[in-house]
Amino acid sequence: MELIQQDPDISAYLAADETVDHGHPVVRETSDRLWAEHPDAYSYAKAAYEFVRDAVPHSVDSGDPRVTWRASDVLATRNGICVAKSHALAALLRARAIPTAFCYQRLTEDGADPMVHGLVAVRLPGRPAWARQDPRGNKAGVDARFSLDGERLAWPVRAEFGEVDYPVLHAAPHPAVLAALRAATDRPHLWRTYPTEL
Repeated sequence: MELIQQDPDISAYLAADETVDHGHPVVRETSDRLWAEHPDAYSYAKAAYEFVRDAVPHSVDSGDPRVTWRASDVLATRNGICVAKSHALAALLRARAIPTAFCYQRLTEDGADPMVHGLVAVRLPGRPAWARQDPRGNKAGVDARFSLDGERLAWPVRAEFGEVDYPVLHAAPHPAVLAALRAATDRPHLWRTYPTEL
């Protein structure tokens, strides 16, 4: 699949906003701590990915009913679904001037209960292309890893079940996904309003 950069200006993939609040003290402190141990773009990107994947449980796995959407809240509460964790990872990467895009898949339970899954793509210095990364969090049957040469996502799409890899690299979180997160009072409420496709 050829990834499509939504905005031709690479600086759009470094921007901060209310969701990707990489100037927030919680984000900066986390970034500073990781950078102190991994002071180059490549090792930092891998460390930030592994931190979000492993130290921030996916709320379905942990049973946490809270819904987070702002990167700083995801990091502060150590809680979020896949798209929220993507916001946190993007903030940590953009904090170190690593261009980061939001990308999505449509996944199903063997054809039933479709849902939009969120991940990121990174563009590291000297690399000719974007590389998608999935910080969802590993569990039985899921072994996502940071990789620049060949994707190691949580789930490859299965076209026979109507699953889709959306090729667009978004500079900001998709409005439909963000609106559902922001309006949800808890995770059961979120599942009633969360997008099934983009």
